[in-house]
Amino acid sequence: MTAELTFPYATDNRWIGLYKTLGLKGSDGVTLTDDGRLVATYGRFRVDTPVGNVVGWSASGPHRFWTAVGVRLSFTDDGLTFGTNHRRGLCIEFAERIPKVIGFKDHSALWVSVADVDGLAGALAEAAS
Repeated sequence: MTAELTFPYATDNRWIGLYKTLGLKGSDGVTLTDDGRLVATYGRFRVDTPVGNVVGWSASGPHRFWTAVGVRLSFTDDGLTFGTNHRRGLCIEFAERIPKVIGFKDHSALWVSVADVDGLAGALAEAAS
């Protein structure tokens, strides 16, 4: 990868109070850095791992809003959500778990509701090749 790419979140104005509580800023989102890292920020929460640690990704949605909006743990596994809407997002899977952001265990996946889900998926595919 040669240039830094940033994918901002697709926000939903119904959740603006939650965004403010969690400190979400317009500059938050997922960045693939020019030095080969995936950095996702959501207010005071942050994930930082080498892009080489990404082993898969899949788009999904729509979801129930209570499982997709906010910073939360998955109900079914140790996955982490950085969600700003329930319509669509990308689940990014890691070879080695990333250090815990919330909860008691490290995370094997991160679901993000970026505005350009397909663009982030394509950039991850390009970085993996």
